[in-house]
Amino acid sequence: MQVKQQLLKSAQDATTSLASLAATKPQLVTVFGAATYFSDAGFVDTIKQIFSDATVIGCSTAGEISSAGVTDGTCTVTAVTFGGTTLKPATTVLTNMDDSQAAGERIGELLKSTDLRAVIVFGPGVQINGSALVEGIASRVGAAVPITGGLAGDGGAFVRTFTLSSAGASDNAIVAIGLYGAGLSFAHGSFGGWEPFGPARKVTRCAGNVLFELDGEPALEVYKRYLGDHAKGLPASGLLFPFAMVGEDHDALGLIRTILGVDEATGSLTLAGAINPDGYLKLMHASTDGLVDGAEAAAAAAVQMHKTDGDSLAILVSCVGRKLVMGDRVDEEVEAVADVFGSKATLTGFYSYGEISPFTPGSSCQLHNQTMTITWLGEA
Repeated sequence: MQVKQQLLKSAQDATTSLASLAATKPQLVTVFGAATYFSDAGFVDTIKQIFSDATVIGCSTAGEISSAGVTDGTCTVTAVTFGGTTLKPATTVLTNMDDSQAAGERIGELLKSTDLRAVIVFGPGVQINGSALVEGIASRVGAAVPITGGLAGDGGAFVRTFTLSSAGASDNAIVAIGLYGAGLSFAHGSFGGWEPFGPARKVTRCAGNVLFELDGEPALEVYKRYLGDHAKGLPASGLLFPFAMVGEDHDALGLIRTILGVDEATGSLTLAGAINPDGYLKLMHASTDGLVDGAEAAAAAAVQMHKTDGDSLAILVSCVGRKLVMGDRVDEEVEAVADVFGSKATLTGFYSYGEISPFTPGSSCQLHNQTMTITWLGEA
């Protein structure tokens, strides 16, 4: 397995800067960049032409991750040449949020096979129910196949995001690849680092990923009381105060839900994933040190699953909310991951509106928020 990477600082750099990557004749090319790259038809055409023989997959971001660290307004292009692993791409159009599970089922149908080892998927960051998307894929490929990936970003604007495949860029497409082959070494890890505070509040009315009431009160009113002055910055300030999902016994489920939108008329909150209608929610906050420790724990979990002495690729998908909390120290969580993996692992990825990964090896795949998730690819 061979991995080469190029960090672009402008779309105009693509033609000359990417020639060396194309020379490696990659089977897989990942592209993570600011939304302006994907809305640039010339840039997208250049990617398609240079890598016409490769499977291209990627999305727009709320910050780019590479082996050089964390950047904004750039584009990270990574070319992977496998020794024995084979790939199969799959795409489908997401018609609206209610189509999320069916879209996942369509992706799963395209990829399912007895020798399918793993699925990597990227979806739009807005007008999507990420939980339903994951459930749809899993229902077709089987619970034993790990699903990882994330939801696209647009710099924190939550307006228009893009995904990328070999067919081009789209603001309403789900893109995925299936990985096949006994020689593939595939590992994953996820960890948050957030701390809950305040009492657990009973979910008394919700519909899918829209929360209407907590303890019989309009959810938005309850949330604003906790946020105080921070409520003036909603919905963006909601990234700093996500919810922890708590079971009926008040034990944490390990899932975190970000606020994607607020509706003053109905007093509701739109969360990034499905809500347990019989469960409880508890507010969370974080420190930079806690988030960096969480990123290191995610990397350690991936390393425990598999080890490879050769080149490898680590795809880091971290929530934009973590980036906002860490500010100028955001590079520290990527540096912590790099220290765990060592010099032979090339890092790529992005800051997202939702992260997809199993909790632990063998567990079901979930949509996470405010989490660092890591997908590690190598070959035995």
